[in-house]
Amino acid sequence: MRRLLLLVLLLPLPALAQSQDWLQKGQAELQLLDKVTARVSVLRAPVGQATQFGTLTIRVAACNARPPDEVPDAAAFLEVSDSRRAAGFQEVFRGWMFANAPGVSMLEHPVYDLRVLDCK
Repeated sequence: MRRLLLLVLLLPLPALAQSQDWLQKGQAELQLLDKVTARVSVLRAPVGQATQFGTLTIRVAACNARPPDEVPDAAAFLEVSDSRRAAGFQEVFRGWMFANAPGVSMLEHPVYDLRVLDCK
């Protein structure tokens, strides 16, 4: 299982998007936690568009889900930046996140937690 996840993490974006085992979807369902206020929010972010949450700007480049007849899972390629950081250093995360394995690739941020719930 770990080898498979590592392999998927190493695949370039187009390779995963074109895989026949995954279905391309148009929207990511994300769960965000503001650690300061303890507020948990569910955000629907369209693929290709920037979405704001607090000081974060989240852009979903791809969102793929497993077919309905297979074990449910979702993977999203996210680009996350923080407006509080200095110009040129605003990107805080860029990569794939998996719904069934949130610890494999996660946002490390002092104020926010982010995880993928589903792709729709």
